[in-house]
Amino acid sequence: MKIVFAGTPEPAVPSLRALAGSSHQVVSVLTRPDAPLGRKRVLTPSPVKRAALELGIPVLEADRLRGDVLTTLEELAPDLIAVVAYGALAGPRALAIAPWLNLHFSLLPDYRGAAPVQHALIDGRETTGVTVFRLDSGMDTGPILHQRATPIGPDETAGQLLTRLAAEGAGDLLRTVDLLASGGLEEQPQPVTGSHAPKLGSADARLDFGDPAAEVYNRYRGVTPAPGAWTLLAGGEPEPQRRAKLIELMPAPSGSPEVPAGSLLVHDGRVLAGAADGALELRLIAPPGKRAMTAADFLRGRPGARFETQTGDPA
Repeated sequence: MKIVFAGTPEPAVPSLRALAGSSHQVVSVLTRPDAPLGRKRVLTPSPVKRAALELGIPVLEADRLRGDVLTTLEELAPDLIAVVAYGALAGPRALAIAPWLNLHFSLLPDYRGAAPVQHALIDGRETTGVTVFRLDSGMDTGPILHQRATPIGPDETAGQLLTRLAAEGAGDLLRTVDLLASGGLEEQPQPVTGSHAPKLGSADARLDFGDPAAEVYNRYRGVTPAPGAWTLLAGGEPEPQRRAKLIELMPAPSGSPEVPAGSLLVHDGRVLAGAADGALELRLIAPPGKRAMTAADFLRGRPGARFETQTGDPA
């Protein structure tokens, strides 16, 4: 099959490489334009663009599917457009060019939207999966061609789980394309109702140690590495001067002592952070305006430090 691949971030790269190394022909790659990154705002090509150039595949760049890019796609006349996290909606003219097959990192209709992996972890799910479906005019509502479930590791973060699903899902996408080319697939319509997984912002990444320990840990996993977990140190300073980034957090070992919500305690060489019904082990923290350090080093420099809870400072 003659394929156009549409994708932008790193999780899309394994699928591009799988298709490029198959018996199918990837005639072009569609990705979003170079974006300014870092403090110096240097224009940087997307991971998919870098991979496409390495593979010698022509690249189209567009942040919206309209105008000249659609004319170019129509001239290419692909048999299929394969999509993994491209980042723009396809309208009627785009959908008329060829079937668009999307690899999505959830078991649809659960978690339609931009952040399915993150929301599944925040919700404490123990199972997720991948879905290959045909795009329609809705938000991840098109008919399903393939699904595969997988357990979530108890300590997997969003970054780790997304990397794994991207690597495994590349094979699912390629097998689906192979079956589609041979005429061996049937579409299954999705239920109308489903859950949604909108993009997460900084406010979603705040950990409240007044919540149960499992909820705090699940949110930490869901927002790591991005947007990045944080909490507020208790005190009278303005909020920006109290925002601490929580780099590494783990469940406390069994038998750990009780710790009041928001309090920090050193026990057996570990720093325990109290939650509503237990404690978590804090390993790495970046205090306001400083680089990451061990929690023990942080407490040596700031003895008596505590985390603010939404219901007020811990007693």
